Amino acid sequence: MADTTVAAGLKVKQWDDQFFTEVARDNRFAGEFGTQMTSLIQVKENLMKKPGDRVVFALANRLTNEAVTGSDWLEGNEEQQTFRSFEVTVNKRRNATQVAEIDEQYSAISIRDAGKFSLKEWAVEDTENLVIRGMNSINGVRHSSASEAQKDAWLVDNTDRVLFGAARTNHSTNDHSTSLANCDTTADKFSAAALSKMKTIAETIANPRIRPVRSTVAKNGRKYFICYAHPYAFDDLKADSTITQAQREVMLQMENERLFEGGDLYWDGIIIKKIEQASTEWNYGLVGAASANVVGAFLCGAQAFGAAYARRWNTVTQERDYEDKRGVAVSAIYGIEKMKFGSGTADTADLKDHSIVSGYFATAGLT
Repeated sequence: MADTTVAAGLKVKQWDDQFFTEVARDNRFAGEFGTQMTSLIQVKENLMKKPGDRVVFALANRLTNEAVTGSDWLEGNEEQQTFRSFEVTVNKRRNATQVAEIDEQYSAISIRDAGKFSLKEWAVEDTENLVIRGMNSINGVRHSSASEAQKDAWLVDNTDRVLFGAARTNHSTNDHSTSLANCDTTADKFSAAALSKMKTIAETIANPRIRPVRSTVAKNGRKYFICYAHPYAFDDLKADSTITQAQREVMLQMENERLFEGGDLYWDGIIIKKIEQASTEWNYGLVGAASANVVGAFLCGAQAFGAAYARRWNTVTQERDYEDKRGVAVSAIYGIEKMKFGSGTADTADLKDHSIVSGYFATAGLT
């Protein structure tokens, strides 16, 4: 009796599906990806079924009119709702490895398996880097590449969602570098009080207000914010006695609902995550008071990022050198960007980070 075998082409497809699943599952921000408007990183796959180089995300600003009551006329008193748009551009992103026949048995599946671990790690890091670099980007420009003029212009538009150190008064005349220089290691380290202030900014001062993330796994759709912190800022927060006591009181139910990963902190409706991969990207150098080191922490709510996919990760093999060298490449067509909506008269004028409060804190670092 002959055994039924799976066609090679189907095996490749199976491998690609598994590869994409593992990349999506293993990246540092995996729990924040979702298709809902309540997701921190909202995913759209519109371009999977049609051509195009960008996906449009829409913002419908909340209604603020008082209710029409009693027999008063509603007709003629309708509220005009404001809509804004933001485009996420996709691009082809890829990498490859190559092995010689002497080192690898000749099979499309084994070639893919040979480079699976290293290529998967690369793809995971590529996804993470787009989020990490985007988190503190200045209107689409990587922070380390942005000019002082660009940073100052960004600060003008985002003054309602930025905190320098412990106090709003550290914000100095919309000058980014001067504001950083007001942060000192005595009063302006990352702390429970500063974190709560960031949340208050998100809920009251920010215009439009920043909505919390709604959990899809917790009972009753628990709402919360997520704060991503540079390792130095995270360690300063963890050393705060208020935070130390609070962790003893974190409900086991929260952990069971998979809102946490190992090492996360919880305070005041906020999950705090240490982002080790951002140790360089979110370190702004000795720019604080008395040359204090300043690092970043970012409080995020729903739709902080948009992720657009035109093609998921897949593989291509190639033979060279008279079939002695056999390589495998992984690639995807996608983009992940911090959402920015216009706050001026025109749709995209005076861009404002949609759902992030950016915090800059002094730190003594590793002492």
